[in-house]
Amino acid sequence: MEVSKALVSGLAGAVSLTIAHETLRRLVPEAPRMDVLGMRAISKTMKKAGAQPPESSELRAWAMLGDIVSNSIYYSFVGSGKEAWLRGGLLGAGAGAGAVLLPGPMGLGTDPSNRTNTTRAMTVGLYLLGGLVAAAVASALTCDGKKC
Repeated sequence: MEVSKALVSGLAGAVSLTIAHETLRRLVPEAPRMDVLGMRAISKTMKKAGAQPPESSELRAWAMLGDIVSNSIYYSFVGSGKEAWLRGGLLGAGAGAGAVLLPGPMGLGTDPSNRTNTTRAMTVGLYLLGGLVAAAVASALTCDGKKC
């Protein structure tokens, strides 16, 4: 698969994840708050580097941009072919599991993604969605018109 097509499919997965997350966080009280984890990670890193983190609204924008860029690159590994769906599912489920299990040990807190069973399930589901959307777009981009 061409790099440009891989990045487009990765971007589609990342954008779908972000849109679903932003919608859920506004509508469901137990929704994961991956934006909060991103803000904490940026703030913590900047403070360790001796820099002052930006104000909350700017910090949130940085976190959103960082999420989209990093998730786009991550989901671009879905590739193409029949295995794209399997890779998309595995990449999505793996990212979701990491989002639940890693923030605590990283010193970012556990509540944003691990507050309740519902929060944990939604976290894994959101990242799984991103992986499957990336697989669907990758499959569509590599379809030759005869066999998809």
